[in-house]
Amino acid sequence: MTDGLKGMREALEVACPATTAETARAALDTFAAGPWGTRFPTIVKSWRTAWEQVIPFFAFPPEVRRVIYTTNAIESINARVRKISKTRGHFPTDEAATKLIWLALRNITAPWSRAAHGWKA
Repeated sequence: MTDGLKGMREALEVACPATTAETARAALDTFAAGPWGTRFPTIVKSWRTAWEQVIPFFAFPPEVRRVIYTTNAIESINARVRKISKTRGHFPTDEAATKLIWLALRNITAPWSRAAHGWKA
């Protein structure tokens, strides 16, 4: 990642540790008024368009939010479930699809030796 894009990412991440939706909105406004916000207004527009979906995130304590926004594990699980369900094609019932997903999740999580950092919170 180039230094410029790293700086933009760091500027955007200011909103993640915000304790309330109001402080996150203020951080987004600061980003929008700064050099990155003026250079990439579509990023600001995207956040503002999806703001109603972002607000519920702040109902969780910071420890839980950290688990939510570190999505590598979640993306990995989703990719593996998609791969398993895609190869099966058609499901005769919703229950059949649910059982396949449950079995896939059971197999995916079987080798896990410990929970994600902050998971117990």
